[in-house]
Amino acid sequence: MSSHDPPAAACGSCSVEEVIDRVGSKWSVGILLAAADGPIRFSGLERAIPGISRRMLTLTLRNLERDGLVVRTIHPTVPPRVEYSLTPMALELRAALVALAGWARRYRGDIAAARVRYDERRD
Repeated sequence: MSSHDPPAAACGSCSVEEVIDRVGSKWSVGILLAAADGPIRFSGLERAIPGISRRMLTLTLRNLERDGLVVRTIHPTVPPRVEYSLTPMALELRAALVALAGWARRYRGDIAAARVRYDERRD
């Protein structure tokens, strides 16, 4: 077993599809990209991810923390300051997400044109 394999007790509980669904969701990708340059506060994430609600941001952060991709740090100030940062595992994932985002930017026009052609043939 490699250091990246799950413990034997967890093997059946986390499928590849489940992991891809989690890290590939619209909001997870936004958080992982926004937090990649270092710790970021909740309000910074809200500003960096257009359209995300506070509730969805909270839920997604909890899920990413549970999965070991995000670390939540509470600083003992008044009021408490909370920051989110990526784990080494998430930083490795970030490289793949940046590549995917670059691919999407390069080909979004081609995809839009293909959709138009497809829809015109269907009508």
